[in-house]
Amino acid sequence: RRSKMAKLSLFERRRRRVRTALRKRSGNKPRLSVHRTGQHIYAQIIDDADGKTVAAASTLGGKSSGANIDAAKSVGKDIAAAAKKAGVTTVVFDRGGFLFHGRVKALADAAREGGLEF
Repeated sequence: RRSKMAKLSLFERRRRRVRTALRKRSGNKPRLSVHRTGQHIYAQIIDDADGKTVAAASTLGGKSSGANIDAAKSVGKDIAAAAKKAGVTTVVFDRGGFLFHGRVKALADAAREGGLEF
């Protein structure tokens, strides 16, 4: 009999592993969640205690378009600005099931430059 985890995709297993580790060390800080697709990249700051999205930025309707590193940097700066506006300075970075390199890393670095601490 296969376990429940064996049925999940590698991406989903990695995402759950990352999220579980974050919960242990978050200390009730909001979570900066990143999602990327072939065409866009999205970032949200989520307050898990309230279950609400505090700030969000993406390449969908913004200044940046496309799914390249420049667009990811722009989204990182936008999410940092939106977080400051909402009064959030410290977050935990949730890369989901994505590896921390390329666009995800570019977004994280730009958010740090924009004033977010993680």
